[in-house]
Amino acid sequence: MRTVKEISKLTGISVRTLHYYDEIGLLKPTDKSEAGYRLYDDKALEALQQILFFREFDISLKEIKTVMDNPNLDKNQILQMQKKMLVAKKERMERLIASIDDILKGENQMDFEVFSKTEIEDTYRSMVSNMSDEQRAIFIEHYGSMEGFEKHFMESASSEGAQKNFQKVVEWYGSKESALEASKNPSNSEILPAYQRRIEAVMKKLAEKKGCDVHSFEVKELVGEYDFVSKQLYQMDDVSKMLLEVAELYQTNQEIQKVQDSIYGEGATEFFGKAIEVFYQHDPFSNK
Repeated sequence: MRTVKEISKLTGISVRTLHYYDEIGLLKPTDKSEAGYRLYDDKALEALQQILFFREFDISLKEIKTVMDNPNLDKNQILQMQKKMLVAKKERMERLIASIDDILKGENQMDFEVFSKTEIEDTYRSMVSNMSDEQRAIFIEHYGSMEGFEKHFMESASSEGAQKNFQKVVEWYGSKESALEASKNPSNSEILPAYQRRIEAVMKKLAEKKGCDVHSFEVKELVGEYDFVSKQLYQMDDVSKMLLEVAELYQTNQEIQKVQDSIYGEGATEFFGKAIEVFYQHDPFSNK
């Protein structure tokens, strides 16, 4: 058995941190001496090592405790999970080192990959598992087989352009983890079209207000509904960043204007953009 001071010296973790882990139930001492000092056995030391592995990836103590307390996870499963995380980090470090080598050689090509190959593969598997038979049939018809679609998806998602788009998505969701979670847990296949229909209905109502003051309550009320439905559709707490980028495109991209104006009427797309922009810049309830 080791004392808390010995564990601290062995691992580099402060005594205060070990006390805190005890207080929150993350790492309880194995026993206490007659004088009341915390004592730890080898099993507790192994648990601390697992905690430190997770902390290496900035995982919160609350999340670590949830994993460690899960009765369905044994030691090997936790180690496999940590190994996967370490391999992903190792791959990222190797890419960064290779990029620095290129810069030192005069080939200025930094690697800004947002999602690794492993993460893209996980996203693909989650997406396919949530597909309906009708959706699968469409992809099979277009790509010849699901294997053909997988190849296309992996190549497209790994491209430089896609990675730049992923960076925007991460910014919109607030973190890489939130973006991945949303991609792995899409809205129910029956709910998704309903949300899309609601957005189309809002845009039609907005088009009817074209020519009205974008600062007016009636226009802001419709954009507020657009904001609400978008949050449900994209599973985001705050859609302001994303919709402000959309608003900019609505006002500057002639291709988008041409397509949307053919549906909602000439000048409608630019009006949408101005209305969205004003809503987030001046609306007192905006999360921005």
